[in-house]
Amino acid sequence: MAETKALEIPFWLKLNLTISEAAAYSNIGINRIETLLKQPQCNFVLYVGNKKLVKRKEFEQYISKSLEI
Repeated sequence: MAETKALEIPFWLKLNLTISEAAAYSNIGINRIETLLKQPQCNFVLYVGNKKLVKRKEFEQYISKSLEI
């Protein structure tokens, strides 16, 4: 019986990131990203059931426009 491997896509090419991937990608702490995702005006959060994902492109734009996080 052959094992199937999940496709491993580099996280900088993914449309959506997990919180830990977003933290590694941006060098921002997991707790700070979770706080940002809880804000009502957050435009880079995506809910998939109970799971929160980070929309990569919107997250990059948010970081580019911010002087302080």
